[in-house]
Amino acid sequence: MKRGIFLSICMLVSLLAFSQAKKPTLMVVPSDVWCNKNGYTQTINNQGVDQVVSDYQKALQNSMDLKLAIAKINDLMAERGFPLKDLEQQVKIIAQQNAENNLVTSKNGNELAETPVDRLLRTAKADIIIELTWDVKTQGPKKILTYVLEGKDSYTGKSIGGANGTSEPSFSAEVPQLLEEAVVANIDNFNNRLQAHFDDLFANGREVALDIRVFQDNEAGIDLETEFDGEELGEIIDEWMNDNTQEGRFSKLGSSEYYISYEQVRIPLFNAKGQAMDTENFARQLRKVLTKEPYNIPVKVMNRGLGKCILVLGEK
Repeated sequence: MKRGIFLSICMLVSLLAFSQAKKPTLMVVPSDVWCNKNGYTQTINNQGVDQVVSDYQKALQNSMDLKLAIAKINDLMAERGFPLKDLEQQVKIIAQQNAENNLVTSKNGNELAETPVDRLLRTAKADIIIELTWDVKTQGPKKILTYVLEGKDSYTGKSIGGANGTSEPSFSAEVPQLLEEAVVANIDNFNNRLQAHFDDLFANGREVALDIRVFQDNEAGIDLETEFDGEELGEIIDEWMNDNTQEGRFSKLGSSEYYISYEQVRIPLFNAKGQAMDTENFARQLRKVLTKEPYNIPVKVMNRGLGKCILVLGEK
């Protein structure tokens, strides 16, 4: 009898835990298409290459419709239990950091190669980005809103799933009301896709990329073929990757004495202390190993957006 009661309690606890499963953190942003159509872009010089990127700060400062539309999507997601990062607040944080980040260089003069969008994603650290596009057309005296939502993995940029729809014609409804009417019919299926993606991340690890580079003629006098106790440094790094990725999951695209390129690297969502893990945290764990005995190798960690890091060996 007692055993039966104990098993029932265990089952109840398990069901409660499952029902309170962790949900992905989301951030809603205007799509590149919407920003480009409405003139909210900027051109930046990224290591000698001009690149056109969405200017979220300009969009938020000038479009009340955008602020209201994001607020409406945020409300709909929050009602369904999804944690949210607020785009406007994150943009303010980035604005405060810009002056400092623009001055960051390596000792060899390498610039911090991040676009403003990369920097936003790295700061917000949302699991999933929801790109929002909408367009309002008139049909006689009535308004019709068409929308597209696309969920993307913030680390890889890969599409997770989307939703789209059209509101009923309306004489007086504003963008938030039209958007809510159009979105509600499809939002639960959309959210199920987002949750399924996050569940996969939870079980199999987050997908990132990691490059290992070596400064030529470096002060440490090493490359990836340098041996330690009869084992090449590249092999040692491969073994560390196998031991520290989720179930040893990663792809090695290529290697030489001066570089290794890893993709589809599955890292745990959380470290041993229960703290959220990102690409930089993961890369710094490898850095700690390489800077200690018996290797004593200087290592520089360089961010390339949220989902990629480069470790440069031999100098800082």
